[in-house]
Amino acid sequence: MRFMVMLKATKTTEAGIFPEGSKELFAAMGRYNEEMVKAGVMLAGEGLQPSSKGARVKFSGGKRTVTDGPFAEAKELVAGFWLIQAKSKEEAIEWVKRCPDPMGEDVEAEIEIRQVYEASDFPPEIFPADEAAREQELRDDLQARAAQALR
Repeated sequence: MRFMVMLKATKTTEAGIFPEGSKELFAAMGRYNEEMVKAGVMLAGEGLQPSSKGARVKFSGGKRTVTDGPFAEAKELVAGFWLIQAKSKEEAIEWVKRCPDPMGEDVEAEIEIRQVYEASDFPPEIFPADEAAREQELRDDLQARAAQALR
């Protein structure tokens, strides 16, 4: 099972301010990420720039409307993410509980865990086997490209 693990934004992350003790925190986070990679759990992970540097695209019928950031309600936004692979939601939770406090001790942090849909989660009349196979080929290609980029 794959899980998207999302670090919720705060007023501080939206302001682009790094937490107290950032050097030590970044080192601890690096060790945590390394542990997950070595365990075969972490598939991807990144921090995100504040929403003031982003945009949203709204789809309504055939129209696309672009809205530039910043966006209200920092607690509704994502400041960073991991894509992990775990045997169960409980295992994913255990990995997240081992994460260093991502905002430092002075700011409350929240991490959300959501399971990623797999092809097998959809009925075949919605997601036929040939489409699922094509989707898997794309994932395999992306993984090969990522591995090549790391070399």
